[in-house]
Amino acid sequence: MSNQPRVVKVLAALLISMTTGAVVLMALGDNPPSAGPFCLSAYYRLDSVDHALRSRIAPQAHQWQSIEIAFSGTKGGNIQRLAVARGLSDPANLDCHFLIGNGIGANDGEIQTTESWLNQRSVPPGADWRGDERTIRVCLVGNGVSSLATDYQLKRLEMLLESLCRRFDIHPDAVYLPRDCQ
Repeated sequence: MSNQPRVVKVLAALLISMTTGAVVLMALGDNPPSAGPFCLSAYYRLDSVDHALRSRIAPQAHQWQSIEIAFSGTKGGNIQRLAVARGLSDPANLDCHFLIGNGIGANDGEIQTTESWLNQRSVPPGADWRGDERTIRVCLVGNGVSSLATDYQLKRLEMLLESLCRRFDIHPDAVYLPRDCQ
């Protein structure tokens, strides 16, 4: 048993490290360490992308052929606030199908579905939109300059785009990102 001193040292180191860890956790009490820039617990509280894709009317075959993403031009907001900011009396007239919140006015990464999507209606392209009546429009809350897209927004946008492309057989070349969003 020539390894006895080594075994004793390893067990002592294990005991000291576990005791130190337990003391640190007890000192924290009910205050867990703050989450980093991406916290899975907050992410999993969001509704699924499949939930956001539900509509009242079944989409017709080949109804949607492209997807366009643009920033809202605001620092924060949700469907109602964006409608007011654009001078609309009814949020149903908003020029997008989906809105992805940034944590100001809507949860960070929350996908809000507009009336246009729920009723499978195309939206008229605005001044800053490209595409046509067969384009799905996704609005990222933010202005792309001082209010950039958050990690949650980008992750949820990626998931939404994957689901839309798969469901409607939209080729990735038919997905148009804003110039300031990579």
